[in-house]
Amino acid sequence: MSIKISMNGELVPKEDARISVFDHGLLYGDGIFEGIRVYGGKVFLLHDHIDRLYEGCGVIHLELPISKQQLCDDVRKTVAANGIEDGYIRLIVTRGSGDLGLDYRKSSNPQVIIIADTISLYSEELYEKGIPLVTASTIRNHPQAVNPRLKSLNYLNNILAKAEGILAGTIEAVMMNHKGEVAECTGDNIFIVKNNVLKTPPVDACILEGITRKTVMCLGEEAGYTVQERTMQRHDIYTADECFLTGTAAEVIPAISLDGCKIGTGEPGPVTNDLRERFQKFTRNFE
Repeated sequence: MSIKISMNGELVPKEDARISVFDHGLLYGDGIFEGIRVYGGKVFLLHDHIDRLYEGCGVIHLELPISKQQLCDDVRKTVAANGIEDGYIRLIVTRGSGDLGLDYRKSSNPQVIIIADTISLYSEELYEKGIPLVTASTIRNHPQAVNPRLKSLNYLNNILAKAEGILAGTIEAVMMNHKGEVAECTGDNIFIVKNNVLKTPPVDACILEGITRKTVMCLGEEAGYTVQERTMQRHDIYTADECFLTGTAAEVIPAISLDGCKIGTGEPGPVTNDLRERFQKFTRNFE
């Protein structure tokens, strides 16, 4: 059965889901997106994602032609239409069609696209054994260029860093910021554990303020761990007891080495495993 895509509130078969070649989302990466999970047929932390989407659109002067409530309803309708019990939603807002030029005022008819499908980012074996990391030479966007806090459609910065990881024989890479500090990975936020203290780079380290990151920080505090947002160097990862990544698609996945340097025992650690279990339990029981 062909999946159905929501195009501006109308469900159409994916074969008929089209945008104009003059859409500035295609021409210039001009737009905002969100990745959202579905667990047990329920959309996970939908309002958090919708709020962040609207904030991002406001920053780039893109006025959505739809209310937050209607957008939430359309997301749920798309999930139900595709019978998604456990899956992934890609919510996209493009600038719309315009001239071959950069003046956003000459674009019209923003496109709101909702895709709901299944996803398998990493194998279960990688969650059990952990993944190796490398440091990418491609740095995270400077905050005075395209602010990393925006989930913009222009993801070439991350794609190039991801390519470095793939060419080095792994699937994730650590990105530094313009100050030489650890920012995040190509698609996930990063945490380390040192003496049972959770540490993750702060928002001003050029990271995306991940919703899974925030959830894991709250779960860590509820479990009695000290959680700190701290500026981080690669040395801190090399000498950590544990390391793990968080993201909407990845959830919580352990990292066992960086640049060939073993992190801790070189295996997923007890705090990582504990937080992964707590996150999974939370996704099964959230309202």
